[in-house]
Amino acid sequence: MAKSKKNLLENSDGLVLAATGAGAILAALGATIGGWIGYSALGVNHRVPLPDAIEGQRHMFVSSNAGILNYYVDRSASGRPLVLIHSINAAGSAYEMRPLFLHYRSQRPVYALDLPGFGFSDRSKRAYSPRLYTDAILGLLETQIRNGPVDLVALSLGSEFAARAALERPDLINSLTLISPSGFARRGNEKGPSQQASGTNKSDSLYRGFTFPVWSQSFYDLLATPVSIKYFLKQSFQGPVDKGLIDYAYATTHQPGARNAPLYFVSGKLFTPDIYSEVYEKLSLPVQVLYDRDAFVRFDRLPEIVQNHPNWHLTRIAPTKGLPQWEQLEQTTQALDSFWREAN
Repeated sequence: MAKSKKNLLENSDGLVLAATGAGAILAALGATIGGWIGYSALGVNHRVPLPDAIEGQRHMFVSSNAGILNYYVDRSASGRPLVLIHSINAAGSAYEMRPLFLHYRSQRPVYALDLPGFGFSDRSKRAYSPRLYTDAILGLLETQIRNGPVDLVALSLGSEFAARAALERPDLINSLTLISPSGFARRGNEKGPSQQASGTNKSDSLYRGFTFPVWSQSFYDLLATPVSIKYFLKQSFQGPVDKGLIDYAYATTHQPGARNAPLYFVSGKLFTPDIYSEVYEKLSLPVQVLYDRDAFVRFDRLPEIVQNHPNWHLTRIAPTKGLPQWEQLEQTTQALDSFWREAN
């Protein structure tokens, strides 16, 4: 009996120690989180000077559905206009398409759009959706470009919006090139929680969690630290990450309202779960896909769409990991030029 009582006391002492240790860990975690929230509010500069993403003329216009939008343009050359659409991520901007803009600016009119919520375009707190982004592209094509139809080139998730614009207004677009496009994974085989949550109740729950007022800004600021920016960009580079891209990513993420659109993205609200059947399969204009490996999207259904749709063409730009216009510019422009010759 005495021995049982001793064991009981020893066990209870262990439970107390364990509880005390767990409490200390939770207290330290709470202090760390609280400290970061405070630092985010008081120590992070959310008005970092933002330079132009591309050397050239910069214009603003008002889209009836997408608000105030910014784009870069060089009209010094003649020919069919080229329009460049960047991707959507925590640090998206027209800077992602800079190598293509600089390469083609002496050969044809070139436009690069800052999508809503990014760059110098409207970053207000509002609902961001595939419809909004499609309307932004259409707004540029309908109101700012007089000598179309255009050749349209889009990157990653931007490809879904560009494809929808092409489906709705094929008269405005001569050809479509998708670089490392999303929307080709088989359902349930998507990479990352954002794409997996798309079109489900999880997306709403994630958005509510990410935008809770107490930690919304501090959560985004974690995504926008230099370490985080370098980490995610490294996933898209085979070799060293371009320093200019890193610097611009940091500047553009530290602007008033910078978190509004990206939090829709990380919640999965900007992906169209059935984009393959709703849009990609219905396109009749010439379409080219430039791809290789990508840490964030899968290309399971690319062979299928090419087999069933003769207007689709695939070109592998290797070795790359999602940004061939940065690492293999010559291969990329050769593929584009060859495709455009056929499309014209």
